[in-house]
Amino acid sequence: MTGRRGMADVGRDEVGAMVLGAWDAFLDQAAAVDLGRATRLPGWRAQEVCVHLGAWPDRAALAGLVAGARAGGTGDPGDPDASNAQVTAAHRDADRAAVLGALRAAREATERYLADEPVELDTAPTVSTVGRLPMLSVVLGQAYELAVHGLDLVSAGAHAPPAPVLQAGIAALADVTGALAAAQHITAGAALATPDGGWAFAADPSGWTVRRLAAGDVPGTAVEAPADLLLDAASGRVNPVVALARRRLRVHELTGLMQLAPIVQSAPGIPGGPILALAARTLGTTGGLLGRLRRG
Repeated sequence: MTGRRGMADVGRDEVGAMVLGAWDAFLDQAAAVDLGRATRLPGWRAQEVCVHLGAWPDRAALAGLVAGARAGGTGDPGDPDASNAQVTAAHRDADRAAVLGALRAAREATERYLADEPVELDTAPTVSTVGRLPMLSVVLGQAYELAVHGLDLVSAGAHAPPAPVLQAGIAALADVTGALAAAQHITAGAALATPDGGWAFAADPSGWTVRRLAAGDVPGTAVEAPADLLLDAASGRVNPVVALARRRLRVHELTGLMQLAPIVQSAPGIPGGPILALAARTLGTTGGLLGRLRRG
């Protein structure tokens, strides 16, 4: 993997602070929530949300990704739904101490990677659930999961994830979208903007970059919404069409976003897929919704 590599080029000090901060915030949420309470995810209690993020003897995801990076990043992406179903079924009756212990073990595995693995491994490709990414981008991807699942725990009575965690999740979302665009030789970019700032990526066949946006900076092609709504729309927790119609989410320069829509065809489960699919559907429609978009 050569050329520009997004957040992997930023380095593990900054990425590590973002990811470990997200872990700390999620651990605080998990420690305070009733694991038996239902969440907004059908069939998942807080127990299942936490179980599938933990490191268990029968599932240590980070170790496998590190081994993949050392081996050159070959192979095919696994099925995350099947893996999640397996681990949640195996540990659905685990007691509270075991679940919290598994979460702490997952955080510790990340911390060990950042402290002990050679820095050269950060830019080595490994096969994630959405395709080949630099190892450090996969580590940052945990921040997206922790932010989204932290919002899931709110529906079970937990306090909301702090703003820096949501921003870390958005950074990971920008990074993986830029990486997949570059892999498909797409020259395009977009901003993910919130009232507190956001992140923007730019990709071409030689690689991709990711940069922080200041509050109020909404450059060019952009999706704009509060941070929690942006993550909910990207993960499919909220229907982006409805959010768009209610003007809670805005899309700027839709045709630019449309350039990224082919990514969904090759990686339909990618973070942000619902928003890119929205662009594909909306550009092909006529009438009120497209008109409202153009005035937004």
